Order: sequence, then structure tokens, then C-alpha cells
Amino acid sequence: MMAGVYQERPSRVPGAVLWSQTAARAGPSRVLPDGCMDLLLLGGRLVVAGPDSTADVGSAVPGSRVSGLRLAPGEGPRFFGVRAWEVRDLRVPLADLWPEAAVRELTERAHESGPRALEEAALGRLRGVRTCGPPEPPPGLVPLLEAGAGVAEAARRLGLGERRLHRRCLDAFGYGPKTLARILRFQRAWALLHERGLPGAEAAHRAGYADQAHLAREFRALAGAPAGVVLTERGLR
Repeated sequence: MMAGVYQERPSRVPGAVLWSQTAARAGPSRVLPDGCMDLLLLGGRLVVAGPDSTADVGSAVPGSRVSGLRLAPGEGPRFFGVRAWEVRDLRVPLADLWPEAAVRELTERAHESGPRALEEAALGRLRGVRTCGPPEPPPGLVPLLEAGAGVAEAARRLGLGERRLHRRCLDAFGYGPKTLARILRFQRAWALLHERGLPGAEAAHRAGYADQAHLAREFRALAGAPAGVVLTERGLR
């Protein structure tokens, strides 16, 4: 994200977060991959942010404001009615996915009450698609991967073949279980670096990397820049 005033709070939607960001100055706007899908209120429009496989980098305009609802990994497809791989690494107008009247009504409500309107929409829509829409993510997959299980072990413990697990992951998360595990581990390391301020070597060890050099390579691959650069962009150094 861009440097500036960032606020978030837990949503009443399980696992989701309501957030807002106001740019303090011009500079790069870097969104790190996290396995999630967001509904953004951006420039007066509602936009779906698909799951990123690498950082999405743009340019911040001082004073610009973005707010949104970030859904838990795997929850986006049932809300938006689209398989995650179809919007991977994309920013898509909600009007491309939902009926025009529904988008217009939600846009008006979002302008009046902000991200809370997005939360209300998600609560209502997710209740209505429990038995229809895109398939739910394999139950228990994320905790297994976060605990270090490999793809074969995760498939076995979930009672799925590896190919079926891969297909279900693509639909729910936008990428296969191996890539999902990689992004979840990257997010653990990022949290240790920017929330707890741990040194790189300790963050790498706790997140499950072979060493600090391994973490540094992953930062360049997934964030598009070294960890120090990303921390500086966020005003954390």
C-alpha cells in the first residue's frame, strides 16, 4: 500500500477486514500478494481486486483515498460470483460481474456510508450463496499449508487427489496450493518484519524460510523490491 494514513478494523463478515487508505505524498503504491480478494471503492467506482500473484504497483496521488472490504482467502469467489483464477492479477469493475442495477445501488450506498455498505452487501450475499455459486475452498487447507504441510500431505489429509485439490485451489484462491503456501509464508514474514520489527534473519527463521537469503529472494520475486525498500515506502524506516 501507499505511504499515508491507513486504518483497518475487523468486519462482521468472518475473516474479513474493512480498511481505508489516504495517500500522504506522491510515490509508489505497492499492494503485496496475500491470497485475498477485495471490493474497492476507488475513484467513485466499485472495483474488484483479484488475487495477486506478485505485487501490484501503481502511483499514489497525494490526498487520494481508497477504501474497501478485504475478504478472507477463498471467500471472494462466492461473493463476486466468479472463479478466482478468472480475475487473478486483475482489477475489474464490479459492473462487469454483477447486474447494473445492483452495482448502481451499492455504489450509492457506499458513497453515503463508506466501507460499511460493502460489509452489509457481503453479509447478505454470502448468506444467500452457501449452497450455490462457485465451490467453497477445501475446508482446512489454509491452516494445513500455514503449518508447513506439503501439497501431497495436504491432499491426503483432506481426502482429495492432488489434481482435484489443485483445481479447487485455482477456483477458490486463484492459484494452486504450492503458490498459495508460498504467498501465505511470505505474508507471515512480512508481518514479522513490519508489525513486530524483527530482524530479517529472525523473521526468515520464524516464517519457515531456509535462511535470510531465501527470504530476500522471495521478496524480490513477490514484492518486486527488497524488504528494506518496501518498509521505506510504508514509512517504516
